[in-house]
Amino acid sequence: MARKKRWGDRKDGRKLRTLSPYDTVSPYIMVTRSDAQNYLSDQFETTAADHFVHQKRQEGLVDFGILHVMLAAYVRMLSQKPRINRFIAGQKVFARYNIEVNMAVKRQLKADETNTIVKVIFEPADTVADVYNRFQEALAKAFADTENDFDVTARVINLIPGLLKKFTVWLLRLLDYFGLLPAALLKVSPFHGSMFITSMGSLGIPPIFHHLYTFGNVPVFIAFGAKRYAQEWNKQGHLVRRKYIDFTVVTDERICDGFYFASGLKLMRQFLANPVVLDLPPEQVVADID
Repeated sequence: MARKKRWGDRKDGRKLRTLSPYDTVSPYIMVTRSDAQNYLSDQFETTAADHFVHQKRQEGLVDFGILHVMLAAYVRMLSQKPRINRFIAGQKVFARYNIEVNMAVKRQLKADETNTIVKVIFEPADTVADVYNRFQEALAKAFADTENDFDVTARVINLIPGLLKKFTVWLLRLLDYFGLLPAALLKVSPFHGSMFITSMGSLGIPPIFHHLYTFGNVPVFIAFGAKRYAQEWNKQGHLVRRKYIDFTVVTDERICDGFYFASGLKLMRQFLANPVVLDLPPEQVVADID
């Protein structure tokens, strides 16, 4: 049952009122996301994910790939670890109403092609098929339109003269601080959401540690690279060739403690190692505290 909206809640999340004193005070000490960034690098072996991708393509999911598996694993993890879907705004901690993932894409892989933003809203109970369908629908719309809503918004702001543009951004920050940013802007903003993900795989380079934005409220940035091969000894003592994908995570440590985030990352790795569980919805969706 959805909670009734109360004073202090925002359009994109509800204010958490039963936090510990440390969690309440930390946003006043670490005022911006750049004050609170943590950096982590990890990897996962892709055998199970590769088989899963092949199976889904056989089932007719065109262009299904590792990105969809990672997104589905992250969405499922958030369904069980809701604190990682929190965000900080106005020095307060909020639980986000839904799962919003942002990704910058190029309509063509050309150096002079500008980026546009794909913003996809997921539900905690989504299966991998749901994640695929929602993402592909948003991607198709971005590729079909000459300009999407984000492009139009950016173009309008760009028309404002320099000093007025600086004032406009300051005003938007102020409105966002007090939770008064219009819903139409929240809908298109790449700086608001549960997570920003970027793929270095298509560029053939390792993943970078991407900073968090001080504007907006995105608390997690994930980058993953191209597949790499490693020669390793298996349990039988034979040398085998395995494929890995490296990924990096930059987080806002104010949303939850390190132990909780580590447990979420371990859970995500379990889903990547056994992605077939993502075919079914979770048995239950865990809610954040009041």
